[in-house]
Amino acid sequence: MTVTQPDVSVVIGAYEAMPYLVECLASVEAQTIDPTRIEVIAVDDGSTDGTGEYLEEFAARAPMPVTVVRQENSGGPSGPRNVGLDKAAGRYVFFLDADDRLGPEALERMVAMADRAGTDVVLGRVEGVNRSAPKSMWGRTLERTDVFSSNIKFTLSAQKLFRRELLTRHGMRFDESLFTGEDALFTMEAYLRANGVSVIADHTCYYLVGRDDGKHVTKSGSYTLRFDSARALMELIAEHVPAGDRRDLLMVRPFVVTLLPQFGPRYLKDDEAVRRHKLELAKPLMAAYWSEGVARRLKVHERLRLHLVAEQRADLLEDVVEFVRAKKQAPALLEKGGRRLYLVYPHFRDRSAGVPDSVYLAGPREARAFPGYRETPVDSFLRRAVRRARRALPSRAGTPGGRAAAA
Repeated sequence: MTVTQPDVSVVIGAYEAMPYLVECLASVEAQTIDPTRIEVIAVDDGSTDGTGEYLEEFAARAPMPVTVVRQENSGGPSGPRNVGLDKAAGRYVFFLDADDRLGPEALERMVAMADRAGTDVVLGRVEGVNRSAPKSMWGRTLERTDVFSSNIKFTLSAQKLFRRELLTRHGMRFDESLFTGEDALFTMEAYLRANGVSVIADHTCYYLVGRDDGKHVTKSGSYTLRFDSARALMELIAEHVPAGDRRDLLMVRPFVVTLLPQFGPRYLKDDEAVRRHKLELAKPLMAAYWSEGVARRLKVHERLRLHLVAEQRADLLEDVVEFVRAKKQAPALLEKGGRRLYLVYPHFRDRSAGVPDSVYLAGPREARAFPGYRETPVDSFLRRAVRRARRALPSRAGTPGGRAAAA
């Protein structure tokens, strides 16, 4: 009897996943792809709530092959995913969290996209259920893009379709020393190594479910783990991308998504020792990776806070964070005939503070929201040229308008 290779291995790492696991597995069983074309590898990571027993019940009745592994708790999501990946036989691998669920037709559509486009990673549109979900990368369906030409760097969760040959060739595994952000590291590496990435924006392939019991992994972990995650991602980017514009573009992600929140409203609740420790943890990261190229891509309040972190100016940072927490609109100051717009956040042109004016200078995208701002002819020309170039790029099977806006 000839055993055919499955198209996709669905890897599910599960820990204390009941009752969410019920809908998760139902969404797998409801997939329109032929059951003979998929396999499920489920790893129970030491659950005590019936998760392992329910997985075994599902394996006994499911129409597709299901392998259940039960192990001692590993302490994080990386271990179970790696166990599942080691057992995967499919041409593609999809990592499904046990408290989330697949959208209808998700696997069939993603496999078809990867086969048609020849790409190594496929992102299916994600919607949040009782929680937020990434949005900026779903502007249009793209048969072929990359991490530099689109906003996919802002969705680094593991819930994507990966060509298994890519993962095997590069020995890719989830970093079990990280307890948060491990999926960001894995996915960014896949983006950087991939021969093309596809985006399915016109069909919801994944539902990201917010748990009522507060056990979702993204809610856990101390601030020191966030700095570990930021450092690992920055080091990975630096390892794969030479210093310059392309590296700066990708560094925006760990600076804004991982590092900056440590100097947001929660900073005001930190005691003095924690504040000092956060600045100490940030110092080597700012010294190594903070650059003018990263700074100019940020909004003024983001740039200002990170500038103060880089300068270790705790005496100024609290005022700025308080201003941001209050959600106040900084006054705009127009100069140079309306062609230069500063946002007057705390310490602007305060000689004793010594913060350069350039830190408060709004870029064209942010400045356009303010009446009286006049874009320079060069900026306007470049903006029109970029729009024309995007329209000329192929999106799918020869249709125009192929690339998503760069962040």
